[in-house]
Amino acid sequence: MDFEEAHEKWIAGHLEKRSGERRGRLERGHRHAETSFARNVWWELCGHFDHLHPEYEVPDWRGRSYFADFAWITPFIRLIIEIKGYAAHVRDMDRLKYCHELNRETFLTAMGYTVISFAYDDVEQRPDACIALLRMVMSRFRSGASPVSRALPAEKELIRLAVRSVSPLRPKDVAEYYGIDLKTAIAMMRKLSDKGWLTPVTGERGKRVVRYELVRGAVDYLD
Repeated sequence: MDFEEAHEKWIAGHLEKRSGERRGRLERGHRHAETSFARNVWWELCGHFDHLHPEYEVPDWRGRSYFADFAWITPFIRLIIEIKGYAAHVRDMDRLKYCHELNRETFLTAMGYTVISFAYDDVEQRPDACIALLRMVMSRFRSGASPVSRALPAEKELIRLAVRSVSPLRPKDVAEYYGIDLKTAIAMMRKLSDKGWLTPVTGERGKRVVRYELVRGAVDYLD
């Protein structure tokens, strides 16, 4: 299933479950910026929309309803994700709105949510940076369940290192991290590539593997 089909099915499923203002907010609020994040960042990182809720209703510190752009909700995780454009959130924001936004984020933190924000310009023009940062945030909530739990302890740690890294790993990085020789590091990374957890990245000429990166959706292996 490609992004367009999955996205349409995901939104339709949420619309079907909602009514009143909750449905109206999804129809009005999930527009270009939110769709761009879903396509350029979330889909590229996860490859699915499981547990992700668009235009998610939460209370603010005054008891009023507020609709966050996205919420990633599981029995153990409550992550709020906002996409902020420069005009609405910086240029055109007055002092009172600024105070309200900070109070709301602080209240949500007190209620057990983790709140993160991405700039609309980054989502559109620099999605790789957003993917790397989101992957690092999500790695905080991951433990060590299947299929990683079937790996050797050293392999588990290598996968966690890849999750934390903001760019594809070089064999040199792994060798320095473990204090091992380069040949052993290459062998470890090739083994994880064979298992489908890492993808080799070739150099400019496309002949020699110089780095390895996590496969799309591999972050789910650490659930």
